[in-house]
Amino acid sequence: MQDFFNLVSRRESCRDYADTPAEPEKLVRCLDAARLAPSACNSQPWSFIAVHSAPLALKIGPLLQGPGMNRFALACPAFVVIVEEKESMTARMGARLKGQDFTSLDIGIAAAHLCLAATAQGLSTCMVGWFDEPKLKALLSIPAEKRVRLVVCVGYARTDAIRAKKRKSLEEVAQVR
Repeated sequence: MQDFFNLVSRRESCRDYADTPAEPEKLVRCLDAARLAPSACNSQPWSFIAVHSAPLALKIGPLLQGPGMNRFALACPAFVVIVEEKESMTARMGARLKGQDFTSLDIGIAAAHLCLAATAQGLSTCMVGWFDEPKLKALLSIPAEKRVRLVVCVGYARTDAIRAKKRKSLEEVAQVR
């Protein structure tokens, strides 16, 4: 059990990637971990596009830029683009009845699985929600009617140093009743 808590404490958003490329077999293991994530009514409303070839990755980094945002992505050697797929009829009905966005929750869980799998293999990640969706879809031949929901930067951190986590205290965010 201690291994899991150690893994969680080591996972952080990396914004300084080394030149070392992420091995394709490690990316596949990350994708498999994301695929195995739970989802509402087993809907699995996602698909994943892993980009590890340098020529294509070099085109993705600039698409994650914004005013002073995500400059680090230019040096990232690999990306996983998470595309929203149609949820099952049961999940869609449940979401409407309960006023919940199960698809977003499911994609978040899958992304967390992907990031933890990367950390377990010595890779670093950063989830990015700021990107030029039309250009990203055109570059990766993603159909116009689909949504890109998240891009995960994947690679080796330039340093092994783990930053201290700045989080609210457990007492501020949790109750045990």
